[in-house]
Amino acid sequence: MSAKTVLPAVAMTAVSMVLTLAVVVMWLGTAMPWPVALVVGLGIDGGWLATLAYERRLAAQGDHSPVVTGVGWSFGLIATGVLVAHAVTAEGSTGAWLAVAWLPVAAKALWLVHGLWERTALTPTALGAIRGIQQEARDEAAVARARLRAEAASEETRLTAVTHAGARVAHVQAETAKTLSRAWSTLETARKGEETGRALTSVTTPVTPGVTPRWELPVWGPSEPTGAPALEAAPALTDDALDALVDQIRHSETPALSYREMAARFRAAGHSASEVRLRASWKRVA
Repeated sequence: MSAKTVLPAVAMTAVSMVLTLAVVVMWLGTAMPWPVALVVGLGIDGGWLATLAYERRLAAQGDHSPVVTGVGWSFGLIATGVLVAHAVTAEGSTGAWLAVAWLPVAAKALWLVHGLWERTALTPTALGAIRGIQQEARDEAAVARARLRAEAASEETRLTAVTHAGARVAHVQAETAKTLSRAWSTLETARKGEETGRALTSVTTPVTPGVTPRWELPVWGPSEPTGAPALEAAPALTDDALDALVDQIRHSETPALSYREMAARFRAAGHSASEVRLRASWKRVA
């Protein structure tokens, strides 16, 4: 994997060194003997290469020297300055020489990038562990989203069913009240009618002269219960009591009961709790 960064750095270094040597020989060769110009070019490139090699040695040992790094950048800037000066003094091709004057600095920058790559590189084992952790986190998030969507859908279905059942009960109660109202109105009309009074008088007078019984309407409204008094609603269980009860029912058999079996036994035992609270308690216990 390090070849992705080291190969461009090596190629850029070689190109910049050849270019610097050629420029120094061509430019200074007119003012001094060419062997001297060659020595100057090799000195610049040699210093640049020596500091680079020492930097790579320190990096391999896990060390770093700011002094060596500064010297290396100094040689790179000197090479760049030579190329820029030659481009400025060249006749007719200033733009072309300026276009390649940045190569020494670019080579140093590539080696800097390669050093950062080496300091932050991880082994395949570590990378596999990181990918596994990320995949596990994505799986857990997807499962949590699916669970929330399923719970929301079931709660919506339950609320819809309860609403429809309540609407049907209200409709039946309204129809019953309407029927009772019409029946009561009919009885009231019959009670107040003259023909009804005469008929009752003709029936009761021969039995008890001078007595005309009053026909009372049947009671329609709240009345006292005739059977056993209604059971008072049991107080709601606290979360701790509900958790203890759920845990007791769940471990009443071996292996532990599932949620459906526990909920069925919970209801059969006469306990009362909403489905949301019961499922939340199951999650806390299980």
